[in-house]
Amino acid sequence: MSELLGILVTMTEILIGTGELAGKGVYADRDFKKGDVVIQYNLVPLTEVEYAALPHGERMFTHIQGGTIYLYSDPERYVNHSTDPNTYQDHTLHADIALCDIVRGEMITTDARKDDTE
Repeated sequence: MSELLGILVTMTEILIGTGELAGKGVYADRDFKKGDVVIQYNLVPLTEVEYAALPHGERMFTHIQGGTIYLYSDPERYVNHSTDPNTYQDHTLHADIALCDIVRGEMITTDARKDDTE
């Protein structure tokens, strides 16, 4: 279970399965309502030196937000990207929030193009 700002999300609410991101994806293991926290991030901030030392395969799980490089952990690293996502990234809460109702078994997607490119 992850807790941040009083929001609780458990791994029993989401599952890692087959997907397009390194062969994996994240799926809802329960129904979510619009506005629910679907996934809580466990972001690891990296320096430029730490980023350069990452194995090449790990670099695909990094994003820049607010000028800082972050490494995404499991399960959030496997959220597949979509131009028609069912969650949005809330960088203040460090979470993916449901844009619409999501039914159990549905793949969790987000639009990562909203990350910084600095």
